[in-house]
Amino acid sequence: MKEVKKIFKRMKKGLVLVAVVVLSTGLFAFKSDFFEVAKQMEIYTTLFKELNMYYIDEINPAQLTESAINNMLEELDPYTRFYDEQGVEEVRINSSGEYSGIGAESRYYDNKLVIAEVYEGYSAEEEGIKVGDQVLKIDDVEVSDYDSDQVINLLMGVPGTEVNLLINRNGIQKNFTITREKILVDPVPHYQMISDQIGYIAFDRFNNKASSSVKNAFVDLKTQGMSKLILDLRGNPGGLLNEAIDITNFFVPKNEIVVSTKAKLKKWSEVYRTKYEPIDLEIPVVVLIDGRSASASEIVAGSLQDLDRAVIVGERSFGKGLVQRYRNLTYGTKLKLTISKYYTPSGRNIQELDYTHRDGADIPKFSDATRNAFKTKSGRVVYDGGGIEPDVAVDKTKATEATKALMKSDAIFNFANAFYYKNDQIAQPQDFVLGDREYNEFIAYLQVGKSNFRTKSEDKFEKAFKTSREEDLSSGISNSYDRLLKELEQEKISELGKNEDRIKEKLSDEILNRYYFKKGEYQNHIAHSPYIKEAVSILEDENRYHSILSNEKH
Repeated sequence: MKEVKKIFKRMKKGLVLVAVVVLSTGLFAFKSDFFEVAKQMEIYTTLFKELNMYYIDEINPAQLTESAINNMLEELDPYTRFYDEQGVEEVRINSSGEYSGIGAESRYYDNKLVIAEVYEGYSAEEEGIKVGDQVLKIDDVEVSDYDSDQVINLLMGVPGTEVNLLINRNGIQKNFTITREKILVDPVPHYQMISDQIGYIAFDRFNNKASSSVKNAFVDLKTQGMSKLILDLRGNPGGLLNEAIDITNFFVPKNEIVVSTKAKLKKWSEVYRTKYEPIDLEIPVVVLIDGRSASASEIVAGSLQDLDRAVIVGERSFGKGLVQRYRNLTYGTKLKLTISKYYTPSGRNIQELDYTHRDGADIPKFSDATRNAFKTKSGRVVYDGGGIEPDVAVDKTKATEATKALMKSDAIFNFANAFYYKNDQIAQPQDFVLGDREYNEFIAYLQVGKSNFRTKSEDKFEKAFKTSREEDLSSGISNSYDRLLKELEQEKISELGKNEDRIKEKLSDEILNRYYFKKGEYQNHIAHSPYIKEAVSILEDENRYHSILSNEKH
């Protein structure tokens, strides 16, 4: 079976599954070399038939096909993806923000299904489910029997039906019976007045309720006296393009260009303009972004920046200037593929990674080359490639590779769980500050091997030593290997010290979430975040606000 998978992997540079993609998306008419496409289709079909007929072991056609598809798509970009029937349902949920379940977000890793977030006011919270709970059993199904995250779907079902869960909580097993209900994922997790004049709206996704939720929050804040606005897009990975256009439309006139797209197919190259009368053309707006603000978030931030309608504050955004569209395939599957690049009103594309010129795992960055200059409506200079540069940068340390590895791991999540069960209560969100004691406890936690926090260097170093053992070359270097591995681990921990501010912020968010849900994180940010403090400072100084937008020195 391994040999079969190797065969398919070697074919991924063009031979594999051209037939599937071409037939399913109807691209024949747009291929310049019909014969070459037909040839590759025939090669794939005959190869698959021979494998199925004569390979010595039984093969799983569906598994092999999906593996081949995924290997092929890896050669393109991370946004072009194949979805089986289960994946299509996940797409629907992410787009609609509606599903039927228990009111908790879960994730599957290392053969464990863990509760990652509990939604306030839904049945999971009411029955006592906690973040960090490990789900051992769903009704009569043992989670450990599954080797994929499809087990998560067992938590969903018809509203009103019950699901029985066996939970491992901090080493103790508990049983819960939870009634499924309709879940509405609000893209606006928090909004409030933060002074007599300044309102704050945070939204974390662009599903099909984003614009209506933001508008409702805006209208409510206006009734409370809001005359200035902070719009928080930090950590927002994007979503639906039309929602980004509608939200931009709240603050700019009707028929204004928000974004344009350029595609291989002329019919997919479009200019998107605002369609409605705005709800407020005069209110001063500050938009907050960071390195995880992407896609639709960058469209909102970039268009408001180009139109000189808002001051952008924070860090340079992620840099995703590519547009995807779903195409229906056979048997209920879908293909999400990159069809175009998008351009802000000034004409810039802010894509960071150049997938067209990738060399294996090495993907060049547009920001490493000369970036092109463009001008906003008032003549301010902005640049393409590498995301949206803020008008006012917040001073934060640059994330080291060790910190990036830490953030991708479950170490902070697991430490927050342990912290929660050691501390019955913490200060109110607006008063909570993660101190040096808690931070040092976390660093000590990392050093005693209680997490899976590993860097690429450690993985490659371990792999090299394993290879040396397989080749009987390790007997004389074992002691040196152990010593160097310990030194590498200490160097990794030392590197984290350069990003204490970032780590404390993430630790604080995870801990607050255990006690006060998502709302508590934002309430804490309003009191302590340097992003929000800078935004408030700008909005309280009208001369500074207008000088930034009018290209005057400030």
